[in-house]
Amino acid sequence: MTIELPDQKRVGMVSLGCPKALVDSERILTRLRADGYAMSPDYAGADVVLVNTCGFLDSAKEESLAAIGEAIAENGRVIVTGCMGEEAETIRARFPQVLAVTGAHQYEAVVEAVHEAAPPSQGPFVDLIPQPDVKLTPRHYSYLKISEGCNHACAFCIIPQLRGKLASRRVDAVLREAEKLVAAGTKELLVISQDTSAYGVDIRHESRMWKDREVRAHMTDLARELGQLRTPANVPGGGQAPWVRLHYVYPYPHVDAVIPLMAEGLLTPYLDIPFQHASPSVLKAMKRPANEAKVLERLKSWREICPDIAVRSSFVVGFPGETEADFQYLLDWLDEAQLDRVGAFRFEPVAGAAANDLPGTVPEAVKEERYARIMAKTAAISAAKLQAKIGRTLPVIIDMVGEPDEDGDIGATGRSQADAPEIDGAVHLREVPASLQPGDIVQVTIEDADEHDLFGAIAG
Repeated sequence: MTIELPDQKRVGMVSLGCPKALVDSERILTRLRADGYAMSPDYAGADVVLVNTCGFLDSAKEESLAAIGEAIAENGRVIVTGCMGEEAETIRARFPQVLAVTGAHQYEAVVEAVHEAAPPSQGPFVDLIPQPDVKLTPRHYSYLKISEGCNHACAFCIIPQLRGKLASRRVDAVLREAEKLVAAGTKELLVISQDTSAYGVDIRHESRMWKDREVRAHMTDLARELGQLRTPANVPGGGQAPWVRLHYVYPYPHVDAVIPLMAEGLLTPYLDIPFQHASPSVLKAMKRPANEAKVLERLKSWREICPDIAVRSSFVVGFPGETEADFQYLLDWLDEAQLDRVGAFRFEPVAGAAANDLPGTVPEAVKEERYARIMAKTAAISAAKLQAKIGRTLPVIIDMVGEPDEDGDIGATGRSQADAPEIDGAVHLREVPASLQPGDIVQVTIEDADEHDLFGAIAG
């Protein structure tokens, strides 16, 4: 139970961008709650509003600036943080009234700015109030950030400029956080970073004691340990293993070692791999490894080891110099790769990115046409893959339970192991029991499918 004192200062939060930024927001709010602040669900009740920005693309920057403007209009007392905080001059030029601007994951600076703008309550009982960690996701799933920054120098990306070089967390600290999340009710751990496969490289894969053994700071070792976590025996679902889902996995050779863990049931059979393109010439211009042939061989091998593995990726169309032949190469590659989930983006210049100086700008109309073609291609692949699941019974984690309709029936929406929250498809259920709750994992018989979603009923 959370107790609030009458004179507690209240903080509002607007969190934009990727899940990594969402984790930053949770950490900032957890620290502020420990310092005696309460959280405000709206502008009107906040003594100060934090806007955690995204600065990856120009469109994301505009969204961030719009959010700052809305917070100023609705509240007036605004602190800006996050990736776009690195462009303090741009923010202050448009909004000179912002109270402070800090960069990405500068937790101490953000907290200090809040203390200055709205000094915390010094009531005599604040230190006695239990202060749970703040979560901005539903209780049943949690993002687990294992590192910051990135050592790559991709031509289209400025993440190293925004978040710095790779900085891995200690493996025992990651495992303690994961254990705590599972004990608090997390049924699904979503492992995130800028480059999950590189975890531990910067700290030479150092080993730390965990329980009664040493564990290396290495993606494979960490994944194996996460797969052995269990819900405590004294809570509902005691002894249950959480789903462990890996995101942002670059296809380094050692990734092959996690596929058997999926086949054994220790990891969710799902890999999120940022391929970005398939044409060797485009990958070279992007400063990414041109290894698409080997990837196709490895995909085949992974599916032989773990037939239910779902692979998702994202691709950029209209990158400078991309020819029609390059784009057709990508479409043909997708026909062979048969990826389960695909997102696509039209190339956008990003201030400070090396790609801005490359020749061969692709006209906007051509970008749109190629975007439409890749989305049609991947939708057809997805539809065929989902049709093949009709008649199967799959584990589904429930995200939302609906209200009874006019006939008194209740429906629900969940996700299969092939679906990450927010970015993939869903499983829609009909006529579920009134006792069903978000976070429950149930067996669902699939009865129908479309291009992106499955439809079914609880098996029984």
